[in-house]
Amino acid sequence: MALAACSDGGSNDASSGSTSAANINCASGTLSSEGSSAQGNAMTEWIKQYQLACPDATVNYNPTGSGAGIEQFLASQVDFAGSDSALDADDGEVAEAKERCEGNDAWNLPMVVGPVAVAYNVEGLDSLILNADVTADIFSGKIKKWNDPAIAALNSGTDLPDEPITVFYRSDESGTTQNFTQYLKAAAPENWTKEPSKSWSGTGEGKEKSAGVQEATIQNENSVTYVEWSYARDGGLGIAQIDNGSGPVELNGETAGKTLDASKIVGSGNNLEMEIDYATAEPGAYPIVLVTYEIACSKGLGDNEAAQVKSFLTYTASDDGQSVLNDLGYAPLPPEVASKVQAAVADLS
Repeated sequence: MALAACSDGGSNDASSGSTSAANINCASGTLSSEGSSAQGNAMTEWIKQYQLACPDATVNYNPTGSGAGIEQFLASQVDFAGSDSALDADDGEVAEAKERCEGNDAWNLPMVVGPVAVAYNVEGLDSLILNADVTADIFSGKIKKWNDPAIAALNSGTDLPDEPITVFYRSDESGTTQNFTQYLKAAAPENWTKEPSKSWSGTGEGKEKSAGVQEATIQNENSVTYVEWSYARDGGLGIAQIDNGSGPVELNGETAGKTLDASKIVGSGNNLEMEIDYATAEPGAYPIVLVTYEIACSKGLGDNEAAQVKSFLTYTASDDGQSVLNDLGYAPLPPEVASKVQAAVADLS
């Protein structure tokens, strides 16, 4: 996906305080980025709006998945990466990123809140309630049929088919997989004993990227997957309500926002890595939420590249940039987080 974005053709200074999509202080040239497919729909819209304001520059975003995006960023092949998980110090990513940024830190900048749907395709099943234990047992392969007593107990009066469950998962390294398995491990530790990872360790058939699992679920009756809300919604798939221990919760921007409101920033300074309470029992809080980051050098890029990154991310973090997310199946950043992201982007140099 290579999408044209913007410049006013005359300035490489991206430090303007204006964040209106119609009044961006543009930086000229070509900006290259890659990573999270979860934020792909948001990027498409952001680039479209950015292009309207700045017609003389180009932004390329390739939604190859979080793992591939980080690899390309560390190899200096892209100017910034999109990822559904922060850089992992234990895997050496933080140290490698510092080397890539010429001895400067790379910052994890939260930009998109992407609720993860348990999405299904079962004819006639208009409503489905799951909890963490049952979800873990479905995706580990312990529960094999739709009319399993554990599913039936949560869906009294619902006609569940006596059909095998087909599970689809992300075959590429994926931050969505990591966030989904973090939820399973935190909320159903006795049922999901595997460690969270970008690589899938449960049952099922693998498909590449968010679009791959979306399409496979659309085409195969009696199937289920985990995928970002925007993809589930756009594909017309059923979306399970999740009982977090305080009753079933429907997925929408408000319920996802309740979980994020209780999250905390665990990074220091302008490194804004977030910690989500996947085991929340807050009434009305949808618990399977991921935050996708833009991973950018705090310093260390060439002057033109640094100005381009700063200009584009100034827009995406702005009130105008965040305001487009609800209609795309995402949730905007909470105001407290958004203000910190805006301040961090302003410090990029």
